[in-house]
Amino acid sequence: MKKALFPTPQDAEAAFYDAFTKSDLEAMMAVWADDDDIYCVHPQGARVAGVERVRESWRQVFASGQTLRFQLRDQQYVRGMMLSVHSVYEHITITGEPRSRAPMVATNIYMRTERGWRMVAHHASPAPAAPSAEPERRREPKTLH
Repeated sequence: MKKALFPTPQDAEAAFYDAFTKSDLEAMMAVWADDDDIYCVHPQGARVAGVERVRESWRQVFASGQTLRFQLRDQQYVRGMMLSVHSVYEHITITGEPRSRAPMVATNIYMRTERGWRMVAHHASPAPAAPSAEPERRREPKTLH
């Protein structure tokens, strides 16, 4: 199977979540780099490293048969010439469930390769509970010298 060319890290990220939504293992692995230094940490799971172990972890996730929809919010990016680090909140809806699940916070790392941008790491975990609603304190801006 020929891998798609992802000209930007955002293209690779869009393909990652599209493959996740469709439970498409081949499309998922097309996003990942062909390097045994890749790793993935699923929510509350152990770190798995290497192409074969990452593939197997996604096969197990997709075997659940759940259909997921993602809304990404509060995205932050750290970009460089060869690496792009994305921190996102994943708001997940599962088909058949009345409400969305508690959000996950995910870090997705992409590396520029000779064949475009590829994922080299994905780490997702439950987002901490929102702080209790307390009145916002107004603070004077800090001046940096």
